Amino acid sequence: MIEDDASLVERAIRGDRRAVDRLLHDHYDLVRAVCHRIVANRADAEDATQQAMISIARALPRFDGRSKFSTWAFRIATNAALDEIRRTRRRPRPTDDAVIAPAVAPAVDAANGLVDQMALEAALSQVSPEYRQVLVLRHVADLDYAEIADTLGLPIGTVRSRLARGRSQLLELLGNSDGDR
Repeated sequence: MIEDDASLVERAIRGDRRAVDRLLHDHYDLVRAVCHRIVANRADAEDATQQAMISIARALPRFDGRSKFSTWAFRIATNAALDEIRRTRRRPRPTDDAVIAPAVAPAVDAANGLVDQMALEAALSQVSPEYRQVLVLRHVADLDYAEIADTLGLPIGTVRSRLARGRSQLLELLGNSDGDR
């Protein structure tokens, strides 16, 4: 039997450890994707992901159901990622902060897709954080404008303008400033 988030949350709030585990398991991949897109450094993104998952588990008793569980979890993930960015700014960094290529070369038929993905990841890491977070929530987490607004505590108009500016910045970084989409 597949349970929906609402019934899992009810059980989790009542202390059912299996329900907590299931919620965390069901949402881990998207929470991780959000953290990885907002935090450019992989190790720091993993730290943010773990912190988000811990925060979700600890805060479950305070989940009030005014939004979908996934929207609430994305807000926590976004906050964990932004906290990690703030923490890393306080740490000393080596001068060469280049992206390290994977140790094992991908299969030849996947090379073009991997190169495109790496270019996108590199460009996304250079987009301003306030634009990056709305881009990630829209295109990675697949939230609609209202859900993004709720997650970030912003008006929908601000979400729209940040998405437009973020897309423009991303296209410019990718070398498509002529507006081709």
